Amino acid sequence: MQIMNVKRATIYVDANLHRALRVKAAQTDRTISDLVNEAVRLSLAEDAEDLAAAEERAREPNLAFESVLKDLKRRGKL
Repeated sequence: MQIMNVKRATIYVDANLHRALRVKAAQTDRTISDLVNEAVRLSLAEDAEDLAAAEERAREPNLAFESVLKDLKRRGKL
């Protein structure tokens, strides 16, 4: 673990998850803190990607459901 700008926090983890974290930490020669930090970082990165995709899609034109159904029916798809 690189000690740069870190904060100490108390978290409560399900006993089974804690056991799995301990085993993974031992097998990978990492600390539980490293594993938790990585998991949180990955989760936040995924959230950022989701927000970026939502912002991009917000610029797309809105289609009324009824219009889509009528178009499908007109083209013989329904």
